[in-house]
Amino acid sequence: MTKRNLYDFSKNELTAFLTEQGHPPFRAGQIWQWLYRHYATNFQAMTNLPQYLRIALAENLEIRTPQPIDIVQSTDRQTTRTLFQLADMEAVEAVLMRYRKRRTLCISTQAGCAMGCPFCATGQMGFRRNLTAGDIVAQALFYARRLAARGERVTNIVFMGMGEPLANYAATWEAIRRLNDPEGFGLGARMMTISTVGLAPAIRRMMQEPEQIGLAVSLHAPTNQLRDELVPVNRRYPLDMLMATCREYIDATHRRITFEYALMDGINDTHQQAGQLADLLAGMLCHVNLIPLNPTAGSPYGGSPPERVYAFRDRLQAKGISTTVRLRRGIDIQAGCGQLRVKHQV
Repeated sequence: MTKRNLYDFSKNELTAFLTEQGHPPFRAGQIWQWLYRHYATNFQAMTNLPQYLRIALAENLEIRTPQPIDIVQSTDRQTTRTLFQLADMEAVEAVLMRYRKRRTLCISTQAGCAMGCPFCATGQMGFRRNLTAGDIVAQALFYARRLAARGERVTNIVFMGMGEPLANYAATWEAIRRLNDPEGFGLGARMMTISTVGLAPAIRRMMQEPEQIGLAVSLHAPTNQLRDELVPVNRRYPLDMLMATCREYIDATHRRITFEYALMDGINDTHQQAGQLADLLAGMLCHVNLIPLNPTAGSPYGGSPPERVYAFRDRLQAKGISTTVRLRRGIDIQAGCGQLRVKHQV
């Protein structure tokens, strides 16, 4: 019989399970801290639990950590990318990015992706399955464990890896709550950001959540005609609907939205398109993050040259749109989403 994975329990579910087994509820809090604060990978490490309980837990449950298939590091040693194999043999990627003061994780919420964006390696592989909340948090704990060994800690998490987080809403939000839990992982809500291609109904749902999670919308085009090609979900939620939803989100939460814009050579990087984007975002509490595209095998799209990237930025800034160019990380290790998995053909 397959044992249940402890990472797939919420705190309430763990409390109920222990109570049903005749153990006091406070044991759930102790186990929770071992998982999410001390990053334990086995029950014997939980030394403040009585031995009989550790044995009973091991007989019924397991702490199923994702197995790294490949770990690659950039030449500047600032980016580490890991391909994990899950229990059902699916594979997902997560990335650690080191900055001067930050240690940012980019983690996955799905194996594959159903959004079909043609410039994205994950989009090209199609959808495999949603990850569980346990699958999601285990990626963060893997890197937290490695950082702790160096006296460091995770400072930021972005849900920008494989998959569309808002298409796996319940599991993504459960993972966020666990990572935010002050009795567990304890990462501030404002240190986490969800990236979406623009699922308008789910963005409205986010407005009702108490956690102040950052929102990033992958825009990539200033017109419906081009966005239909680059981000096919635009045919369901076109720009007028998406922008109205984003303005509603800002009004409801008073939080700034980041718009991600991957610059592709000769596709979406012209002077005219920069002006169209500025007009689309005029008056909105937002920031544009320009990303020179990480090229992927099998895609006809290439990254814009630096002179066009900075001309695009200057045009937006001249029109009053807060804009930065994202520092490119991990080009030498194929750090674009899904590229390592495609390399291994898992």
